[in-house]
Amino acid sequence: MLIAVDVQYAELAVVTAAVGFVAWSDPTSMLESVVRTAVTAEAYQPGVFYKRELPFLLDAVALVEQRHLVETVIVDGHVWLRDGEPGLGARLYEALGARKAVVGVAKAAFARGNAIPVRRGGSGRPLFVTAAGMNPHQAAQLVRRMHGPHRLPTLLKRADDLARERTAPDPTKALIGRTGYRR
Repeated sequence: MLIAVDVQYAELAVVTAAVGFVAWSDPTSMLESVVRTAVTAEAYQPGVFYKRELPFLLDAVALVEQRHLVETVIVDGHVWLRDGEPGLGARLYEALGARKAVVGVAKAAFARGNAIPVRRGGSGRPLFVTAAGMNPHQAAQLVRRMHGPHRLPTLLKRADDLARERTAPDPTKALIGRTGYRR
């Protein structure tokens, strides 16, 4: 199974979404999981972004793996910032024991980085793909072929939307705990 994961931050809460699918070209998800976790306010620390987000990504992978074997995790961000300089995705790959491929799909290039630009949907702005546990050129081709007419593939956007929807400050709209898991 492939899973696209995204993490969003709300005041004193973190929302993690995972969208699972079988083939890179799938138009719809096979499962969706959203977890809203209460957290204490922590200031962002430049240069160690991964420390803030990595625990939530690991939890999302573990939750999905309770029912499905995850082969590849797609993160919103970079796997490698520059040659030999790990980004969030490389840290995730390492934390998963290098047992699963991790593909990073970023909306912005990293200065002097080596991400592969992927243009989709007629947009002049590319996505930037990096990978660990998979050839990055193969990962770029797979991202290019993902479903959807827009720059951001359908299921990557779905993960982003699910996480953003649950960051609502209105408690009647917020979901607490594990929700939305469907098979």
